[in-house]
Amino acid sequence: MRKILEKCPSCGGDLAVTRMSCPTCGTVVTGAWAPCRFCRLSPEHTQLLESFLRSRGNVKEIARELGVSYWTVRKQVDDLIEALGYEPAPPTPEDTAQQQMEILDQLERGEITPGEATALLDDLKSGSR
Repeated sequence: MRKILEKCPSCGGDLAVTRMSCPTCGTVVTGAWAPCRFCRLSPEHTQLLESFLRSRGNVKEIARELGVSYWTVRKQVDDLIEALGYEPAPPTPEDTAQQQMEILDQLERGEITPGEATALLDDLKSGSR
């Protein structure tokens, strides 16, 4: 699906919709409207939102569809929530414990090195993940 232009191709400024017309009767309406918040989403955010809706919000299904980890999807959903102008919910202690287990599982499977696991666990402890 092709989106409307959001930025001026010349200077990069925000564009406003100023004219709309009905192809059936020819009525023309003029004014100044900003694109909706969904029109301003990046293609990546749009893809994530579409996947979210197709899977009815099942994050494990989204992860499988996109070929990424559960925690990657959780982070992408938080980014999408922020892009829409909302505050994502803070992680719960259960979320943190699950992330720690996932990191240790990745280490056990040999997907990450001990140094990478240490860095990920330190990031998680400091709240930057």
